[in-house]
Amino acid sequence: MHRPTETNPLGPEMGTIHAEMLRSGSLRGTAGFTLVEIVLVITIIAVLGAAAIYKMKGTVDVAKETRVESDIKNVITQIKVYEARNLQPPTTEQGLSALVKMPEIEPIPGKWTQLMEEVPKDPWNHELRYVYPARRSQSDYDVFSLGKDGVESTDDIGNWKVAK
Repeated sequence: MHRPTETNPLGPEMGTIHAEMLRSGSLRGTAGFTLVEIVLVITIIAVLGAAAIYKMKGTVDVAKETRVESDIKNVITQIKVYEARNLQPPTTEQGLSALVKMPEIEPIPGKWTQLMEEVPKDPWNHELRYVYPARRSQSDYDVFSLGKDGVESTDDIGNWKVAK
């Protein structure tokens, strides 16, 4: 039977056995991971994470463009409702705000109804643009986003690109 002592609560024999196992190496390496192993695993995880973020960057841009196309389709639907009620679409000067509040610029619509809560913005925080009569699409009017650069150019996303 092992008698505990003040210095070794397991008794003198158990302390000797434990010390002998440490000296022989039978307990070394089984207690956990080395610092090198941990650093290696963290490095691998960081590299994989960076690669995943790089791959997702293009996906975010595609998602933004898809959202703009969907918003444009929704706005076109509301313009058609406006046109059906008032026998003509809003003018360029009235713009898309004619779907939000009663236009004060001629022609004043006779059967105006609020069709949207606010003029929609694209994912780059620019309001959608509206031109009547159309300059770029086959429709009666152009509804478009200035895109990522915020400047009217060839990379704009509009109802000329939505109809596929």
